[in-house]
Amino acid sequence: MTTIDDPVRPDTTDAPPAEPTPTPRRSGGTWSALRPLVMRLHFYAGVLIAPFLLVAAVSGLLYALSFQAEKVYYAHELEVPVGDTTLPLSRQVDIAREANPNGTVTAVWPGAEPDATTRVLMADPDVPEGTSLAVFVDPYTGEVRGQLPSFGSSGALPLRTWIDGLHADLHLGEFGRNYSELAASWLWVIALGGLLLWLGRRRGNRRALLLPERGPKSRRRTLSWHGSVGLWAVTGLVLLSATGLTWSRYAGENIGTVQDGLGGATPTLSATLDGAAGGSSEHEGHGAGHTPAPTAPGADMGLDKAVAAARAAGIDSPRISVVLPAEGKGYVVKETDTQFPLQLDSVAVNPADGTVLDRLAFADYPLLAKLTRIGIDAHTGVFLGLFNQLALAALALALILLILWGYRMWWLRRPGRPVARGAWRKVPVTLLLPLAAATAVVGWFVPLLGLSLLLFLAVDLTLALVARMKARSSRTA
Repeated sequence: MTTIDDPVRPDTTDAPPAEPTPTPRRSGGTWSALRPLVMRLHFYAGVLIAPFLLVAAVSGLLYALSFQAEKVYYAHELEVPVGDTTLPLSRQVDIAREANPNGTVTAVWPGAEPDATTRVLMADPDVPEGTSLAVFVDPYTGEVRGQLPSFGSSGALPLRTWIDGLHADLHLGEFGRNYSELAASWLWVIALGGLLLWLGRRRGNRRALLLPERGPKSRRRTLSWHGSVGLWAVTGLVLLSATGLTWSRYAGENIGTVQDGLGGATPTLSATLDGAAGGSSEHEGHGAGHTPAPTAPGADMGLDKAVAAARAAGIDSPRISVVLPAEGKGYVVKETDTQFPLQLDSVAVNPADGTVLDRLAFADYPLLAKLTRIGIDAHTGVFLGLFNQLALAALALALILLILWGYRMWWLRRPGRPVARGAWRKVPVTLLLPLAAATAVVGWFVPLLGLSLLLFLAVDLTLALVARMKARSSRTA
């Protein structure tokens, strides 16, 4: 709820005289002392941080829509007519190698639907770092349908990859990531502050809390839309903020440290072939309990038999990714179905004889690791598929409207000024000291929030000093 408001001046816009703007509750207590401080912070954050949030929201809306756009734009590469019989995966991989002899096959994604192509991923010097070259093979005829760069575990193709980069860093690299982290750092603060301000207003009925008011265009009606839409969106906005910070540059590192300290680190699967790092080395009791026997160098029973061994070990989702063996490693077969119920188990298979080196079930993840995985998948639009993407689009659109409504209210009340300085002096010391301590801790944990808050304070103090000097000069003139 990104409000840019001024509670000081009366509303002199085109609101009908018979409908004065509702006044805040004037009862004493904690909220009466805190409200001016929350309003002042909300005002400054709305004016100065809202542009970053607007960019993040617009690019996030485009990203949410890019999943379906990708299916349409790359339909030739992604879809094929359904045939009678499919070629062995190993044969499809050979066809991809023939199409791109300079690439090294690293993984294979069999089509999850009957009309889907098989995606053979290759390390290729001609694609950007961190990106694989995907060769799309018709599983029925062996026709190569195309070759495209593929990015990330969701297999983003060039269109979605470009939009994702715009959202993440404006295509400015590491420096650009500061913009998105700043937006995520403030989003939860602005949303929760706006929620408190909206709930603290005096109103005649509950409908005015939940639904926007009707009537002629006015600042009051804009505020009503701003507040009620923000109320419905606040939970999603806070979750977007939290999940966005999870893999941010500075706050993300702190979150990872805390998660690891609480025993919530994501477990890893061991695919090493030597006996010391087999099935029970990293998750004793979770794996298959096999200690692989020594194998001849280069022994490989083939991709199809490795997948069959993984299926026999419980990998039963139609959506899988198969990572091919590297030196000293086995096959890794992972479930990638993020629809409910989640199927995200994985196994490592000995390429010589099909024995299971290790097994990792998603059910065995620590709770924090599960929540982190689900949260990131939800933020990136792959959790629950189309429903997730529509929810992201709705939240992004809501945030865009909230920001525009906020600026409109500020414009209607121009020149507009925040709550008078010194609002913190009205807060009782018994509340102010814990609040200051909590702010310091949060500012340290979320560095861009803390630094920008200090910048706000410095600007505010500078403006106060300039105003005081002008007042002194006018008195002596």
